[in-house]
Amino acid sequence: MTTRPVKHSLTLRGHRTSVSLEPEFWEAFRQIADARGATLNGLAIEIDEARGDVGLASAIRVFVLKTLQSS
Repeated sequence: MTTRPVKHSLTLRGHRTSVSLEPEFWEAFRQIADARGATLNGLAIEIDEARGDVGLASAIRVFVLKTLQSS
């Protein structure tokens, strides 16, 4: 079963941006942020700063995957 991406707004260093992720990725991203005592915006800023030329949504998916694989 495939779920459609859901768009949410994030604020990165004072600028609003929209990111589309599947609900499962949003849930895992929230859980990771909570476990780190971080906000979604704060964690997204960290990912954004390290992503290079990869799209933000893709970078978040890879971050979530790697985080879950390492736990």
